[in-house]
Amino acid sequence: MAALAIWISQPLPSFAAQAPAQRAPALYMAADALVARPLLLAMTMVGAVVYVGSLPFSLIGGNAGQAAEVLVAGPARMTFARCLGCTHN
Repeated sequence: MAALAIWISQPLPSFAAQAPAQRAPALYMAADALVARPLLLAMTMVGAVVYVGSLPFSLIGGNAGQAAEVLVAGPARMTFARCLGCTHN
């Protein structure tokens, strides 16, 4: 009888632990798709304009590659290459 009670009670905590975890990623994905991705796309476009405008100075300073990475490639990678809802790079 005790074994049956233990066997029945084990799935309940696992279902309770999974319910909030299943809701959070959906919320993160929706916020990422509706808010973060459009903002990151706008950042990528603004970064490209700033990069082109600052390119003569970057070439003189020797850091054109670093400026491209920070202003264009980084935001583009965060916009298009990371998984939907992910918070890491």
